[in-house]
Amino acid sequence: MEIVTITNKHGESITLGNAAPYYLEILDGVGGVPINIESQKSPYQDGSTYIDSVFGDRSISIEGMIITRNSSSFAKEARRKMQRVLNPKLGEVVIKYEDKEIKGVVENTPVFPSGRGNKGAYYQKYLITLLCHQPFWLDSFTESKEIVAWIGGMTFPLILPTTFALKGPKTVNIVNQSDVGVPVRIEFKGPATNPRVTNKTTDQYIQVNRGLALGDLLVITTDFGAKRVEINSENVFNWIDLGSHFWQLQPGDNIVEYSSDDPVEPVAVTISYRNRYVGV
Repeated sequence: MEIVTITNKHGESITLGNAAPYYLEILDGVGGVPINIESQKSPYQDGSTYIDSVFGDRSISIEGMIITRNSSSFAKEARRKMQRVLNPKLGEVVIKYEDKEIKGVVENTPVFPSGRGNKGAYYQKYLITLLCHQPFWLDSFTESKEIVAWIGGMTFPLILPTTFALKGPKTVNIVNQSDVGVPVRIEFKGPATNPRVTNKTTDQYIQVNRGLALGDLLVITTDFGAKRVEINSENVFNWIDLGSHFWQLQPGDNIVEYSSDDPVEPVAVTISYRNRYVGV
C-alpha cells in the first residue's frame, strides 16, 4: 500500500493513499534519478576523460482520484484544499513516502482534467508534479553521536551527595548507512580553545580559532549551500582555520576525533546527521 503525505510550510498537509478523499493511483520518480556525467576532452584525444557523475534534480509525478460519496460539495472542498496546500507560491513542501522524506517544489498547480471518466459529481481526477532540487531521500529522524562528554558518575552516601563524573571517548566510529556522503551538524558546549573535529577517514578537519567559555555553544553545519559557524547564534565564520574543510561523512565507517588546545575538556561534542538514499 503506497501512502504519500505532502506538507507545506504552514504545516497543512494532504495524504494520498487508499482512503477517501485522495486516492493514489500512480507514483513515479521515487526510485530513479537522472545523472549528469562530467567529462573532459583534449585536442586530438580519442573519446574523452571521465571526471565524475553528478545527480540531477528529481522529478516526482503523482496521479490519482478525489472520490467522495453522496456529496458533491465535499468533492469541491477536497479539490480546494489540494490547491491550497500545493500553492507554488508557498515554496518547498515536504514529501513523505514510506519512512523517508524529501523536499520539493510544485511545478504547477494541481491539474484537474475534465471530460468523461475524469470528472463527475462525486469524483475528480488529479495530476501533481514536483521538482526536488536536492534529489536524495532522507530518514525522517536524525542520527546523533557524542564524541566528548562527561558521562555517568559515582555517588557516595555522604552527608552532601558527591558525584565524580567520567570522561567520555575523544574518538568515535560513526557508521554512515547512506548511499552517498552526508553533511553534519557539529555542536560544541564549552569550555574549549581552538576546537577541532577531524574525520580521520578522509583526513579532513574543521577548526575554529576561538575560545569557548563554559556555557558557550558553537554550532557548525557543513551542508552545501547552508554552511554556517555560530557561537551562541552569532556568526563567527571568519574564525575558521584556513586549512579547514566542511567535511561530510562518507558511506560506511568514519573515524571522527575531537581535539582542543585547552586541557579542560568541553561538556559535550555532538555530531548529528541524516542518512541519504538515492531511491526508495
